[in-house]
This record gives sequence, structure tokens and C-alpha cells, in this order.
Amino acid sequence: MKLAFSSNAYLRFPLEEAMQRIAAAGYVGMELLADVPHAWPAGLLEQQKQAIREGLERHGLAVSNVNGFMMNAVADPRQPYWHPSWIEPDPHYRAIRREHTKRALALAREVGAANLQTEPGGPLAPGQAWEDAARLFYDEFMPCVEVAERLEVGLLIEPEPGLMIEHFEQYLRFVERIQSPYVGLNFDLGHAYCVGEDPQFWVEQMAPHTRHYHLEDIAATRVHQHLIPGHGAIDFRATLAAIARTGYQGWITVELYPYLEDPDAAAREAFQYVTGVLQELGISYPRRDG
Repeated sequence: MKLAFSSNAYLRFPLEEAMQRIAAAGYVGMELLADVPHAWPAGLLEQQKQAIREGLERHGLAVSNVNGFMMNAVADPRQPYWHPSWIEPDPHYRAIRREHTKRALALAREVGAANLQTEPGGPLAPGQAWEDAARLFYDEFMPCVEVAERLEVGLLIEPEPGLMIEHFEQYLRFVERIQSPYVGLNFDLGHAYCVGEDPQFWVEQMAPHTRHYHLEDIAATRVHQHLIPGHGAIDFRATLAAIARTGYQGWITVELYPYLEDPDAAAREAFQYVTGVLQELGISYPRRDG
């Protein structure tokens, strides 16, 4: 397993400085936010993309994943990053999500990321049936699948509490129509816990679909609020052991975007906690000191 930290906790820092701080906390990977202020694809010049690649090399980081979920750049007043969703009533507005995803897939290819994760449909509108929303999502999603296949970049759906796909069974129901090796699951351990699907019991079942993990803790209330690992109720020892049993050797990205006030402290504490559990379990992970 390889440990990374998401740059979405460093929204108050330029990307170059975020890289330096994530590396200093001990991580060998960084999840790149395809959004403001780091790497909004529609606004990136070639020189800026090259600067990202050079910064990664300078700080000894690989890109674990590109976060194409958040769209703060659009500044929808309803919610800072859920909109525009894949299932907006206005086809022109949901097209913004579709075209953003295509650009973010290209960015992932350009920075050497294997995967991009995206929103699981979006929030259902009042009175909107799940089946109708799923049809909209499918129609908008499939052109992006074609791009993912051409670029050979994984396009991962991330179930989230309160959105169209929040349970794994809903994910499976949606993707059964899609026959593509480049479509998969971003398994967010905290999101699963929030909706009553304790992750240690779902890792094996979802392993054929899982291409990347997000890791954060959640309180025993199961309220969707990302916490530093060890501050909540998730059984990380059981969960990481379950992941190891599947033979997964990919990235686990710690995602702590609520810790904007002091992301360094959150990143360091999370790293110490997670690596402590891995060491206790005898699970190896790459280290910055080699």
C-alpha cells in the first residue's frame, strides 16, 4: 500500500507549497485537486502543467489520484462543489460537469495519475426518481468513459452520503450497464461508514471494482464530517487488514479537507496514526527515506 494526502486540505496554499508540506509530513504521494486554487483544468496553460510535473519531481511525490469531484471554481451558491452535478435539470449546466471531467481526465494522463474520481451522480432534486436521475447520469457519463478508455485513465465513481449513489449496491446497480475496464470505484472508507456500511465488511466484496481508496475517520454518530484517523469510530486495524488480504498494492489517500486552519498538523498526525497501524499489522508501505 502507498500513502498519499489530498491537496484539497491545502486550499489556502499555492500548489507548489502544498507539495512541499505534504512531502514534509512523510507521504510519497499527493492527490491533485482539479479545481481552484490548484489545477482547474480549463485554466491551465501548458507551462503550468509542466510546473506541476516539475514540482512533483522536486518534492519526490507521485500523483495518487486526480480529484475531479470538487468544482469550487463554478461557485454554485447551493453547495460549494456538488454543483453542477451530472443530473442537473438544465442540460447546459450539467454539460459543465461533463466537459470538466473530460479535461480532468486529460490532466490525469499528463501528470501520470492512473485515476480520476468523480461525483456519484449528484443530489436528487425534489421529486426526482432515482431511475430518472440514473438515466441522466449514464447519458452524460458515457462520453467521458470513451475519453477515459482512449487516454487509459481510470474513471472512478465515489459514493457519497446524500447523493444519488451513496450505497455500494447502488453503485453496482449503476455500473452493471457499463462494460469498461476503465470504470471503477473510489472506495471512501468514511463515506461507507456514514451510510452504515462498515468498511471492513465491504472491502472484499468491492475489491473487484476498487481502484483507489480515500481514508478519513468518522464519529460514532456517522455524521459526514471528515476527522483525522483515530479521532472517530472506524476500525482501521480491521479495515486495513481487510484491504491487505485482497492483495491491494495501490494508493490510499488521506482526505482531510475540513482541516484548512492547520492542514500540516492533520497530515502529520494522520500519517503517524495510519503508519502505526500498518506497522502493527506487518503491512509494508513505501517510505521517503527509502
